[in-house]
Order: sequence, then structure tokens, then C-alpha cells
Amino acid sequence: MKRAPAAKKPAAKKPAAKKPAVKKTRTKKPATRSIAALRVREIDALREELEAKRAHLVPRWNADPEDVQKSVAQLVLALVEFLRKLLERQAIRRMDAETLTPEEIERIGVALMRLEETVHDLARRFGLDPEELNLDLGPLGRLS
Repeated sequence: MKRAPAAKKPAAKKPAAKKPAVKKTRTKKPATRSIAALRVREIDALREELEAKRAHLVPRWNADPEDVQKSVAQLVLALVEFLRKLLERQAIRRMDAETLTPEEIERIGVALMRLEETVHDLARRFGLDPEELNLDLGPLGRLS
């Protein structure tokens, strides 16, 4: 009887080449207390900066008895300036819609110019810059 040929054995797999080991190094972490102290100093510095900027950006009514006249004048003139700008914008819309006659346009234009001159003149009398009359409307921005 003839022997059956022997089955070939599968070739042995060569082990994969190992990657060189990377040595992990630990970095030293600063102490938690020093981080907390740094954050407190940063927060304090930011708070001071915000307070300084807020003092310049957000005009407040000054109730100082020595300066109350100027503060009231600023408040009243700011409101009048707000109304003047509102009327000016309304007049422009009416002109664009062609609902005004040329005579009405002229009268409104002259009245608004005189009102602006009067407000700015009164502001100068009280030592105010006309830009100080520009109201801050919060998230909507400045009036102008």
C-alpha cells in the first residue's frame, strides 16, 4: 500500500518586530496652593480693570449736592437729544415714503437743526461734551 504524501505544515509565523520602548517621564506639577493664589490674583486684577473701564463707559447720575445741577442738566439734555434723534429718524422715514411736502420737509429740517444747536449750546453752558448726551441702550449699543 502506498502512503499518502504528508501534508505540508504551515510555515511558522515570525514574531512581529517590537517597537522600541518609550520611556515615560513625569512632569512635576506645581503645588495646588500656588495655582489657587495665582487665579485669585488674576481674578482680582481683572475685577480692578473692569471697574476702571466701567467707570468710564457707564455714565451714572451724580447725586453730589455740589454737582447736582450739572447732573440734572445732563439727564434732561440726554432725554431731549434722544427725542430729537427719534424725531429726525421719523422725518427721514416720512421723506423716504414721500408723505411730506417740500415745505414740511424744510420746516422739520430747520426745527431739528435749531433743537440740536440749542441742546449742544446748553450742554456747553453746563460744561458737558455733546457726546456725553449719547445714551447707552445696553445690549442695543449707543444711541447714535
